[in-house]
Amino acid sequence: MILKFVVAGQAALAADAPNPAPAAPPGMEAIANTFLGWGKWILLVAGVLGFMICAGMMIIGRRNRSQTAVDGAAGVPWVLAGLALTSLAAGIAGVALT
Repeated sequence: MILKFVVAGQAALAADAPNPAPAAPPGMEAIANTFLGWGKWILLVAGVLGFMICAGMMIIGRRNRSQTAVDGAAGVPWVLAGLALTSLAAGIAGVALT
């Protein structure tokens, strides 16, 4: 009985709560875009370096260092996953806020 009142009260409060769209504070949109652009560029460079490091480990570990080659090959999916998450970050954050 009490649970029904609590659920009904929460539904009533949620129905009346305003839900505005995200908006940048005045003058902050250009600064935010600059920081986001810098972050994307840094992560892109890190991804390229990650692929190069993985390739180097695979090349170096080819002969008599098989564990190094395995570690390099195992790093490739992690670099791909990081780059994929970077490219999807804005979409994921947008879905989480709606």
